[in-house]
Amino acid sequence: MLQDAYGRPITYLRVSITDRCNLRCVYCMPEEGVPWQSHENILRFEEIVAVVRVMAEQGIRSVRLTGGEPLVRKGVVDLVRMIADIPGIEDVSLTTNGILLEKYAADLAKAGLKRVNVSLDTLQAEKFARITRGGCVEKVWRGIQAAESHGLQPVKINVVVMRSVNDEELLDMARLTQVHPWHIRFIELMPVNNRYFWGPGYPMPDDAYFSIGEMLSVLQPLGLQRIPKSVGSGPAREYCIPGAPGKIGFISPLGEHFCENCNRLRLTADGCLRPCLLSDTEVAVREVLRAGGDILPHIQQAVALKPEGHELALEHLPNRRCMRDIGG
Repeated sequence: MLQDAYGRPITYLRVSITDRCNLRCVYCMPEEGVPWQSHENILRFEEIVAVVRVMAEQGIRSVRLTGGEPLVRKGVVDLVRMIADIPGIEDVSLTTNGILLEKYAADLAKAGLKRVNVSLDTLQAEKFARITRGGCVEKVWRGIQAAESHGLQPVKINVVVMRSVNDEELLDMARLTQVHPWHIRFIELMPVNNRYFWGPGYPMPDDAYFSIGEMLSVLQPLGLQRIPKSVGSGPAREYCIPGAPGKIGFISPLGEHFCENCNRLRLTADGCLRPCLLSDTEVAVREVLRAGGDILPHIQQAVALKPEGHELALEHLPNRRCMRDIGG
């Protein structure tokens, strides 16, 4: 069992399988895009599987595939199948923007994927196109429906809440749980190398921050009821609208951070283990893999480097990578 210096067991691995994306969300990358990693720098599927296999032997039980946008990588269904077949892996999930989900949902479910998280920051088609710089919200809706129909449940919808961008839609988003068994998760905007001008009509990033406390105040008319936290339920603080089939979660990395329960490592698309999302500390494993070396000491080093908590309050911000490099 992997355990960090603060006694936290490490049972969850997030794997970014590509830094590429078919959208250009304003808070994730500049409008002109960013230079992609070369194909040679990106881990091959057999290398990803090798890392997961070693980590499964050390107690990793859950794997989430992320990006960039994971569904743009050719062969992603095969990768899901390979990871699901690794002894010890109990849960394989995926975070996606939903644009290609309708196309792949059936095959992903057959390959062993259990659940999907879909990023959806607005219900309004025109605003969605503006935030994503060209995305089609109807494709996302069809993807969510396809995921449900093929048993990738519960569908979780991730909403990054931004002041003067989509904060006026909180009630509409929350009310989706009254008609669908979805988990709507409101997420505070995180300062991950995105503190640049987003474009005309947008606030400056520091002004866009909208706290969990403010969100709860807006949602007060719904009479939210707190749901007791269960083991393995993740970082979200969960509520429900009385009688609703779905749930509402809040993820607060800044206002009420959840570091004390962190059980995860992250593997970047170019082969670095990242102990903390909000720190630039990394341990490279790609070249060790390609040289046929033992990566277990590097995994153990990454676990040992996990901080007790992030240091955003001290203005120690991650600046080396964008979120699309890390996978969230």
